[in-house]
Amino acid sequence: MTATPNASVTPETPNASGSPGPAAVAGLLLALGGGRRPGGRPKALLEHRGRPLVEHAAHALRAGGCGPVHVVLGAAAAEVRDRVDLSGCVLVDNPRWAEGMGSSLRAGLASLTAAGTTAEAVVVLLVDQPGIDARAVARVVAAYRTPDSIVSAAYEGRRGHPVLFGARHWAGVAAGARGDRGARDYLRAREDSIRTVECGDVAQAYDIDTADDLRHVEQGPPPHPSGAPGAPRQP
Repeated sequence: MTATPNASVTPETPNASGSPGPAAVAGLLLALGGGRRPGGRPKALLEHRGRPLVEHAAHALRAGGCGPVHVVLGAAAAEVRDRVDLSGCVLVDNPRWAEGMGSSLRAGLASLTAAGTTAEAVVVLLVDQPGIDARAVARVVAAYRTPDSIVSAAYEGRRGHPVLFGARHWAGVAAGARGDRGARDYLRAREDSIRTVECGDVAQAYDIDTADDLRHVEQGPPPHPSGAPGAPRQP
């Protein structure tokens, strides 16, 4: 795993009083996967409204109040670096991305720690959910209280992304992040401590695997066979 700042990255700076702000919240974007169909493009490079998904997601984190933003790259990392404007982000290469979300979550948290970040919390967002924008991120950031906080967006009461972890949880999240479960087991063990913030009125938490799937965002969420709206992926 290697972490390098984009050429135009801006270092973290203290506020006017000379000390970090009281609620510094970093962003962590997991941009690892490849498309499921044979020959499919990596998810990070699928285009939505003229821009790659990874640019949309990085913008959502920054515009939603997160900084610094670390972006974990997996499939076609070199191509993403060459083709995508991620100015101001720290780019993290995870050569073990195919092992699942857990390895990329560990890589991102390790990058934040190694950088000596002043952030007291981090908001985790997935690259394949372009229906989640800065409004949902801002709601989750606003619900932060202390480094012990865990905050999750909710969609009609069901937990989804983005998810905020106070800094005191980072080591535990990393230790338990295995396979494609990410932080799911860690969160399940702390269900009573999670603060949820309803975001269903401003975001759609649906996964994108191919260019065809972008209709879920352009035309609204796909129905289940029962006629109920598609459920968000629960972290």
